[in-house]
Amino acid sequence: MRRAVVIGAGGQIGRPAVEALARDGWEVTAASRGGGRAENWPGEVRTRRLDREDDAALGALIGDGCDLVVDMVAYGARHARQLTDLADRIGSAVVVSTAAVYEDGEGRGFDTMGEPDGLPRYPVPIAEDQATVPPGDATYSTRKVALERELLSAGDRLPTTVLRPGAIHGPYSPLPRELYFVKRNLDGRRVRVLAFRGETLFHTSAARNIAELIRLAAARPGSRVLNACDPQPPTAKEIGAAVDAVMGVRTETVLLDGPAQASVGSSPWSVELPVVCDMSAAERELGYRPVVSYPDSLPETVDRLTRRLSGQDWRAAFPTLARAYPDLFDYAAEDAWFAARQA
Repeated sequence: MRRAVVIGAGGQIGRPAVEALARDGWEVTAASRGGGRAENWPGEVRTRRLDREDDAALGALIGDGCDLVVDMVAYGARHARQLTDLADRIGSAVVVSTAAVYEDGEGRGFDTMGEPDGLPRYPVPIAEDQATVPPGDATYSTRKVALERELLSAGDRLPTTVLRPGAIHGPYSPLPRELYFVKRNLDGRRVRVLAFRGETLFHTSAARNIAELIRLAAARPGSRVLNACDPQPPTAKEIGAAVDAVMGVRTETVLLDGPAQASVGSSPWSVELPVVCDMSAAERELGYRPVVSYPDSLPETVDRLTRRLSGQDWRAAFPTLARAYPDLFDYAAEDAWFAARQA
């Protein structure tokens, strides 16, 4: 039987990836810091504790060898070298990167969005041969580029499929952008504000769709880079409407023609220019077809977010999201804005 090791198995992508591989006939060892088991994994899935920074522990996990390593939590050249140093014991690899590696050809990317004239102007859609930011240790994006380049340069020894997802969503996301709509509905806020008329596009990636790409790439090893997104990205306005439908509420949306006014109208989806990825290479090379649509993925996500918020401050429940968007629920600013608008 084919043996697969999944690193970062307890996360939002790792959970469905383990399930997809196991149901496809792989003998899966699911490694994570906690060593836990998801309730939907088949019983034959083995679990192990792993500190990703411990070279000896990683080597012991691989043991005498495996046919596949799937790595959800690799960052930077060092982690790439951890894998390539074990290339003689690994058949192939699938490693998760990010669409944030792209730059627009003028030096603008995700890292420059907050700078004057720093908003990237990407082609629509973005293909995998689009320029990337330089490799380095400075940011999440530069570390992912360093990871990619190190792995791809060793493709003759370790065939690696690099996947670049966009805005990842699913029930176990540490950065659940849908919370912007879910919490407002739970708090009885029936009027909300969206910048750029709610028409912004930030390509979504369902964790289950990424898991399907992992399953397909595992069956067809190769050295390649593929975007890993849903078939069509919903607009911010469409996401809000889909959340409302799941929660059974009716809301009014105030649409701003331009950017957010201070924190009013700002959301995790407020990207002024579109970020849309080309999925034709994944379809062509792997026969990729999405296994879930954005609306169909929402009920489980909304249910988990609702339960996590019960009796807990949102910042404590979702610290990653709170660090990224500290003013996400600045109701005082919103109320003052509405009052001034009506005066």
